[in-house]
Amino acid sequence: MLEVRDQGGTMRTLLRYLLDQREWRDYDAFLPHFTQAAQQLATFEGKSSLSTLAPARKTFEAWYYGKRQPQREARRVLIRLFGHSIEQLWSEVPEGTTPALAPLFSAPGTESHAATGTDLHEMRRTGAMAARRAMDFALGAERELVGDETLGFLSDEVKRIAETYPRVPLAEIWDDLVKAQDDAFRLLESGRTRPSQSHDLLFMATVLSFFMAKGSHDMGEYKTAMIQARTAGFCARQAEHQGLIALVEGLKSLISYWAGKPEDAVHYARQGAAHATNLRGTVSVWLPSLEARAAALLGDEQTARSANQRAETLRDQTMPDDLDALGGLLTYPQVKQLYYTVESEVLLGHGDTQIAAQAEEAVRGFSDPNDAAWAFGDLAGSQCNLALVRLYSGELDGAAAAIRPVLDLGPNLRNNGIVISAQRVRTALTRGPVRDAIVARDLRTEIEMYSTSRPALPR
Repeated sequence: MLEVRDQGGTMRTLLRYLLDQREWRDYDAFLPHFTQAAQQLATFEGKSSLSTLAPARKTFEAWYYGKRQPQREARRVLIRLFGHSIEQLWSEVPEGTTPALAPLFSAPGTESHAATGTDLHEMRRTGAMAARRAMDFALGAERELVGDETLGFLSDEVKRIAETYPRVPLAEIWDDLVKAQDDAFRLLESGRTRPSQSHDLLFMATVLSFFMAKGSHDMGEYKTAMIQARTAGFCARQAEHQGLIALVEGLKSLISYWAGKPEDAVHYARQGAAHATNLRGTVSVWLPSLEARAAALLGDEQTARSANQRAETLRDQTMPDDLDALGGLLTYPQVKQLYYTVESEVLLGHGDTQIAAQAEEAVRGFSDPNDAAWAFGDLAGSQCNLALVRLYSGELDGAAAAIRPVLDLGPNLRNNGIVISAQRVRTALTRGPVRDAIVARDLRTEIEMYSTSRPALPR
């Protein structure tokens, strides 16, 4: 493929030609069409993560001027949108000529209504609404005494939310989460539960409040997040579940860490560890890892190293428990521990060859969306850490490549932690010999604008 010249050149790609023909050369004009194609592809393939795909403005401009080709997911959306392969879209179209390439697929708008997946999307939506109505009927029908079906409905919802939360934008599950927490509280307040049922409901109310707290944190609402976390702690103590008590203290540590309160984060992590002395689930490993990150933020290298060593020791002793069985944010896999370990080293300003290798391994560990441990937030955090490690060794281009996927995330995926991680990279770009480089200046500008459309607000 011939290289396309810049704005003043005479060469252009088929993509640029089609954008010009459709008056989509402006980013704001192009984005709605790209988003619609992404949503159609997500419905067709049953892959919800595609529905939130959206390129950043600079990414679109790089596509337009032929400076960069899209990554895997975006490639498929562009193929659907324009009906041509990526090779065709990035092929040369000389000025003054009209391309005679036949599209691989029907042009947008020519498919039948059913073929676009619109009907299937609507059917799924109404099916979900009907299921919710059926659940509401069952919850209300067992008026004299809460039955097994009622607890089964809520238990299934807790399991689904636990597995889904780290994998999709918060907006996709927020309403369901709010409703499920309300159902749990309403049943606990009804006076219609047997003692064993009350224990199960308190367990579920704790988990749902945990996710409500995490959701508020992801939206950057520190106070609301802590209210929900304290509610989760109350429910955990009422349930007399040591794993949940330890888990909630860990959540308080996480919230405090991202809120810029590292002293509080260390305190809560240690509080959780005190409740986890007899636990063998992965929450026991998570707590010292949380302490290590918070200590690193304080510049306390000795405490950070000691805490990470305890986490390594505890990892060898773990046995999955009932929280690990729920998965998602309630378990702490090995790859996430590596991500935390790298982050503590990065915060301490370390970036030698060994740390660089670990940072790359963490990114690879989150590279497969089908893996049970995959989470878009952990992947983005690992990519930001890798960018920082590369900046420490003066690899500006490598750092730019590491953070590019983070900057390409759609606005509804840019939660509080991701934005803060990106801002750390921006701060590093203002220091050292790289600060005056054109690439560094462009990245700083792009990251500065990054938070304007965040966080993953429900809507």
